[in-house]
Amino acid sequence: MSTVSGLPAHVLFVHFIVVLAPLTAILVIVCSVWPAARHRLVWLTLVLAAVTTVLTPLATDAGEWLEKHVARSTAVHTHTELGDTMIYFSAALLLAALATAAVHLRERQTDPSRPLSLIVAVLALVVATGTIVQVYRIGESGSRATWGEVITSTDSAP
Repeated sequence: MSTVSGLPAHVLFVHFIVVLAPLTAILVIVCSVWPAARHRLVWLTLVLAAVTTVLTPLATDAGEWLEKHVARSTAVHTHTELGDTMIYFSAALLLAALATAAVHLRERQTDPSRPLSLIVAVLALVVATGTIVQVYRIGESGSRATWGEVITSTDSAP
């Protein structure tokens, strides 16, 4: 998909990722450390992680199409390279959500395993934090690629 109503599809998909990835990351952390939240939110978290993982390559593919239709620059190249890494973070977030769901299922069948819960919580914290940081890095590089030249090259208004 290249455009939606005349606008680059990348812009639409990216905004889904910018919202869903950090939201899902926060939910993964909450579910991994708080059993009551896990009991209520684990399936929603897993669905959001799956949706994020599916949308990430769509955003990347649309971004690659857009890259071919804009002027080449170092900022665009940097953004493209960072954007290509997002699939790894989305997949890791999905794995952390799956591990959290596995802890939830185990708790429903037997007594909770403290070591397993702790390992999943640490994994979730590392993966979720990395995902949030990477979304910020990609978004910041994209905004510089889009607006960096516009802002610095125009005269300031009074």
